Amino acid sequence: MILDAALASLRKLFTPEFRWVFLKTLGLTLLALIALWFGLREVFEWLALPWLVAFSPEVPDWAAWLGPIAAIAAGMVLAFGLALLIAPISALVAGLFLDDIAEVVERTDYPQDPPGRAVPAMRALVLSLKFLGVVILGNLIALALLLVPGVNIAAFFLVNGYLLGREFFEFAAMRHMSEADAKALRQDNAGTVFVAGLVVAAFLAIPLLNLLTPLFAAAMMVHLNKAVSARGALAPSVRR
Repeated sequence: MILDAALASLRKLFTPEFRWVFLKTLGLTLLALIALWFGLREVFEWLALPWLVAFSPEVPDWAAWLGPIAAIAAGMVLAFGLALLIAPISALVAGLFLDDIAEVVERTDYPQDPPGRAVPAMRALVLSLKFLGVVILGNLIALALLLVPGVNIAAFFLVNGYLLGREFFEFAAMRHMSEADAKALRQDNAGTVFVAGLVVAAFLAIPLLNLLTPLFAAAMMVHLNKAVSARGALAPSVRR
């Protein structure tokens, strides 16, 4: 069931129906990253300027080569910081288009089922910010555990698997039921949702491809919700 949902989502990512959502998400993400790069560079230069002015008269001639090295080091630090922000920024941007993704999947793959209801605009913004917070929290926890041998990689997958699986599954379910019922459905299928979240976390770990993580996850969780419903796994409290 999970593998089928993942494969169906991968096949859908580059179809014509998904292309416009993909281009919007990718374009806005790249624009946000470029703006963030220049913003971080300006902040870095603003913070470093007083130190350079204070100490420049005292720097001997033989140390003139320190300037270019410092510039290269600063660029590497900025690039590393930007790389860490790729997933959160893409999550924030794509969170605004999750309903578009779910609608395409439901319309093309499940035309016989009642269509889902789009999440209201303000609620969609809240969910987008929530996805951003989840990704940042998960990666901060994983980053903090990088120095702990044997658990760093596992922590990345476990934390992101749980958080991303929970949030995206509930989003897909909320198109057909209340938020409380969506949470109950997720709890009734906690093991399945967690394993599906691990698949999303694995997708998130692939450089460049991780820009598409929210699109992949949203499509996958729509398929998973449909599969859960088809096998009769809905709890009595959430049957429609």
